[in-house]
Amino acid sequence: MKLTISKEDYLKAIAEAEMEEGAAIAATIARWLEVTPPAVALALRRLRRDKLAHVDRKGRITLTAEGRRISDRLRFRHHLIERFLYEILGMEWYKIHDEAERLEHSVSEDLEKKLIEKLGRDGACPHGNQINKSAAERRKMGLRQLWEAEPGSSVRVESMHERDRKLLEYFDHLGIRPGVQIHISHRNYDGTLSLRLGRRSISLGESAAKKLWVSALKTVPERAR
Repeated sequence: MKLTISKEDYLKAIAEAEMEEGAAIAATIARWLEVTPPAVALALRRLRRDKLAHVDRKGRITLTAEGRRISDRLRFRHHLIERFLYEILGMEWYKIHDEAERLEHSVSEDLEKKLIEKLGRDGACPHGNQINKSAAERRKMGLRQLWEAEPGSSVRVESMHERDRKLLEYFDHLGIRPGVQIHISHRNYDGTLSLRLGRRSISLGESAAKKLWVSALKTVPERAR
């Protein structure tokens, strides 16, 4: 079996779709990799032939043990590269995912060891994401999507979906990044949230608000202020 960059990309996308959405389907993979449905169908046939993935009757894609081993290695190297680009080189956080996508395939075992020595195995990437933390595990930690936050509450942005470069640039333009505190002013009739970031008031749609994972900030009772 020849392991190509294309196969690695598909395996990683399948693993990440499982983490983010609970199940991987062809439509999600096509959207994330920006390829056509026929291209995904052909790639899945090759992955099944090489015993790297399965597709059940409902179209749900799962990885075999070997497919998961490959995707786990690639995802870990991607995570290390993102941290290196941000923590050591100081690259803009919203550019880092795309850069790591290009570099992850070229990381040798020696370079991986050096990156681990420099950065450690643990730690969040610049988008706030921890390696191998699924959506379900985030909820167990008390996190929720910004869209689910109650009007009148204040939250802290912990992490965000990182595959959409344009969305990340939009968040950066608005001042939204990991660590920022947001007050939810109103949930509007048009399907947007009115938010306050410091002295700034902004509006965010449902789709974007569902890409942000937040934690609740403790409120101080009036008498204690």
